[in-house]
Amino acid sequence: MIKTYSMLTKPGIIFGNVVTTLGGFALASKGDIDFFKLLTTLLGLSFIIASAGVFNNYLDREADAKMERTKNRPLATGLIPNPSALAFGLWLLLIGIVILGIYTNALTLGLSLLGFFIYLVLYAFMKYRSFYGTLVGSVAGAIPPLVGYTSISNQIDMGGIFIFLLVAVWQMPHFFAISIYRLEDYKAADIPVLPLQKGLEKTKIQMFFYIIAFVFVSLMLTVSGYTGYTYASLALFLGALWLWLCFQGFSTEESKDKRWAKKMFICSLVVIFTLSLAIPFDVRAAS
Repeated sequence: MIKTYSMLTKPGIIFGNVVTTLGGFALASKGDIDFFKLLTTLLGLSFIIASAGVFNNYLDREADAKMERTKNRPLATGLIPNPSALAFGLWLLLIGIVILGIYTNALTLGLSLLGFFIYLVLYAFMKYRSFYGTLVGSVAGAIPPLVGYTSISNQIDMGGIFIFLLVAVWQMPHFFAISIYRLEDYKAADIPVLPLQKGLEKTKIQMFFYIIAFVFVSLMLTVSGYTGYTYASLALFLGALWLWLCFQGFSTEESKDKRWAKKMFICSLVVIFTLSLAIPFDVRAAS
């Protein structure tokens, strides 16, 4: 039963957000890591993200039942009663609020709850109505690294803006790759993702330009003096690799688009995880 409830929290999403939060935290720390603050920030935010995952499972339970990828989720199958899931989600939220409220600051807690609201209210509303829901979702997904940043800085300066934009821009081609790879699922659930609304060619074009924007933003961390040249070289290399793979998609046969999209998805994870974990090792120390 514990494993079943843990599935509601979407552990993979929690892990991904922990990694980007670490990047934001390290960026603001400037080489002087407060490990207790890091632990409490990651723990509190993880509880809030877990809560968002539970409530999202509740909101998406009917659509999940229609998609091959999600049809076995506990709420889609009725394995866990809805009231029990909602109570579980509420407890997770309260625990996260208490941890962040005690061990971080008001700005960090406020940003965490803002991300929670955007994901569960604005994104949930837009998701089934317009492909622009992806943009809304990218904002919610980019708040964790900003939370990591403000837990140390207690302010939103250019470093915070850059780490926020880095993840927000990254999420667009990342999600477009998922929407191509899982196109039948989104069609079955009547979710208006960009490939269904505008076609694969226009989706690939948007992915291409978003990746260029991602490379630009990632390099701004070094240009602005937040990270060193090792990070910049890594960002340039990985960005070029991702862009080259994206460019290949324009000549990919239609029957192989899913295979290409899966490669794009995996590559996107490698890019963001590597850069987030590289920041602690090449951040400019405080003067």
